[in-house]
Amino acid sequence: MDCRVVVEAAVPVYDVETPDEAIRIAIAKTGEMLNPDLNYVEIDMGSRTSPSGEELPPAFIAADEALVALELEMTVFNVEQEEHASRIARKEIGQRMTNVPLSILSVDPIEDDGEGEEATEEGDTSSEGEGEGEGDEDEDLIPEFEELVDE
Repeated sequence: MDCRVVVEAAVPVYDVETPDEAIRIAIAKTGEMLNPDLNYVEIDMGSRTSPSGEELPPAFIAADEALVALELEMTVFNVEQEEHASRIARKEIGQRMTNVPLSILSVDPIEDDGEGEEATEEGDTSSEGEGEGEGDEDEDLIPEFEELVDE
């Protein structure tokens, strides 16, 4: 089973004045930490809401320092359960983003497109063609071992 895992990260940013500046710096900083090893992780702005349900910007600024909420999304392949996928994603991202708090937002199984089945069907049809007609031709072209020894 393959799963799409979304991890929330609280990235600290220093010497910023606006939320937009903090978000740009946080995304760049996160990209530097993850690349080149995890260049397949998608980095997006996180979403925050107040207790009353009001949308808030993903960056909180105080005293020229910001804490930016980012969502890191990655696909984890060949896992047994969703919990296994979340542990793998958290470990892989957490190893490269030291001192950054992480939490799992969602784990969604990815549906198979059936590509594996089509590949085996194609393989089966090609192997059927080799069975009868082509096998006879191969016997004529390649001499038997005994024939080689007799010569």
